[in-house]
Amino acid sequence: MKVAIDTNSLLSFVRYYLPFDDKSILFDSFKTRIEKGEILIIDKILEECEYTSKGAVLDSLSYLTDKAYLKKYKIPVNTEFILAPSPAKFLRQVDNQFINAVIRKMLTDIEYENRKNDFMNSADMKLILCCLNLKKENPLEEIYLVTEETEGSNDNKTFKKIPAICKLLELETITLPQLLKKYEQIGLHFR
Repeated sequence: MKVAIDTNSLLSFVRYYLPFDDKSILFDSFKTRIEKGEILIIDKILEECEYTSKGAVLDSLSYLTDKAYLKKYKIPVNTEFILAPSPAKFLRQVDNQFINAVIRKMLTDIEYENRKNDFMNSADMKLILCCLNLKKENPLEEIYLVTEETEGSNDNKTFKKIPAICKLLELETITLPQLLKKYEQIGLHFR
């Protein structure tokens, strides 16, 4: 199983789980899975972690700022030149399926192209593209995108949210609690 994890899930991990991890079981398990390449951290997510909630993720998971550690384990995954497995088809989907149709009608073509360009370079899109490529390269392996986002759009964004796009692309999304449940050997117990 391989998972690519979103900033909001990392933030939830350090805010709501690690404070109760007295014996560092979660911390160590998470770190080991990152080292083995089971949990992928992409470059755009690592960048977001620097300024999201005053760097709380990087403060708690300080190994993600250790240059020697990052180099040794090839972290983060470089997504600068990542493409969809079928680029032409994917771009048609961006224009026709991933777009919030109501907002698209209000935009000029230039405004739309600017927003599309920003979206294509966003952490969300790079995370999705990473999962698409993982799925193509590992057809027999379970691939998940871990995010706390919900499918419903309630924020007037130009493009749909990660779970809605993943549903169209037949990529599986799970939340952090669902991921931790899959790691049976962790054995979460609450006092």
